[in-house]
Amino acid sequence: MRPAFGGIDFGTSNSTVGVVRNGQPRLVALEDGQVTLPSAVFFNFEDNRTCFGRHAIANYTDSIEGRLMRSLKSVLGSSLAHEKTRIKARSIGFMEIVGLFLGHLRKKLEEDAGGAVETVVLGRPVQFVDDDPEADANAQGELEKAARAQGFKHIAFQFEPIAAALDYEQKVTREELALIVDMGGGTSDFSIVRVSPQRSRLLDRKDDILASRGIHIGGTDFDRLLSIAHVMPQLGYLTPTKDGKRNLPASYFIDLATWQRINLVYTAKAMTHLRQIRYEAVRADLVDRFIHIVEHRYGHALAALVEKAKIELTDRSSADVAVKLPGAAFAAEITRIGLDATIARDIERVTATVGQTIRDAQVKPSDITAVFLTGGSTAIPLARREILSLVPQASVIDGDMFGSVGLGLALDAQRKFG
Repeated sequence: MRPAFGGIDFGTSNSTVGVVRNGQPRLVALEDGQVTLPSAVFFNFEDNRTCFGRHAIANYTDSIEGRLMRSLKSVLGSSLAHEKTRIKARSIGFMEIVGLFLGHLRKKLEEDAGGAVETVVLGRPVQFVDDDPEADANAQGELEKAARAQGFKHIAFQFEPIAAALDYEQKVTREELALIVDMGGGTSDFSIVRVSPQRSRLLDRKDDILASRGIHIGGTDFDRLLSIAHVMPQLGYLTPTKDGKRNLPASYFIDLATWQRINLVYTAKAMTHLRQIRYEAVRADLVDRFIHIVEHRYGHALAALVEKAKIELTDRSSADVAVKLPGAAFAAEITRIGLDATIARDIERVTATVGQTIRDAQVKPSDITAVFLTGGSTAIPLARREILSLVPQASVIDGDMFGSVGLGLALDAQRKFG
């Protein structure tokens, strides 16, 4: 009997696990029959249990005492990878928390396989860290170390857009020169790949990958920018001090707007600073809202409201972020025009990276016959419109927004270990 294997797409916002059964890739059910699992961990202080995904978020929103961690992938390659956070009476490293989540995914993979699974292909962005090869290599090393600590012994990596291309290739009927666009929660990755039914049977596909590039911009960055521009002013951001000589310090507002940094404002030291800031603020009432949100550990819930508004703006012209805490009740309207203006600079960087990927491949935009879109951020109208404008003649294929990479990683695992 051959050893079992699979592919894991550890995503910033959501994760999937792919396997090949009877020659076909499929995704493993991870929670209540659903194949996607929010990349979230909740440490329940009441019963000392650790839970994952939707269950983790539900515990948090039900006001159970504990600590929620989200956007765990974003710590890879950052200074947070080497830091710890307080969980009740002990400090735990952020990479240890990443390992706990990977261990949970391994458990689900083994339940599906009916036995131990020590072999895996892990997805990775083209760049964990922009323009820093050493930091990028360190980030992959950190992820591999965390996976090995959870019992994986044979580990390979595949670029996420290449995995998406392998999934797309299952559906093509003729040779295509495809632009693969994978815009997720933390990164945006692009590849130019030759795909065809005949090429799909080849073990070595290096010559078919003409170019790959990535940039550390994704959906959580858009959430952060939206929160800073449209929500944080309701909590005192950019308001002046009483002496009128400066604005209030920005760092705590930015931390509260950033998924992976929210827990940093929950410390006693931060609260002491916030009370001092309130004393100095000309709009102490706004800082009171901020303090109330921190006291009630409402930061992740607020970030989720911003994310929800962003998603609603895919099909609507406006959306509200409405906070109903008794001590911090307010509403911030975000319009589609406001969203576009807020993320315009990042989208320019994304499209510039797409353009460079095409040039790296040494092909003309008109040579590209298909664009394959995957990742939740490809639904953002401005991002989609600007990317597709670079290759207007290409056919557009919408892949499984959250599952294509996991399916492709399963196929890659089949090639490497099957």
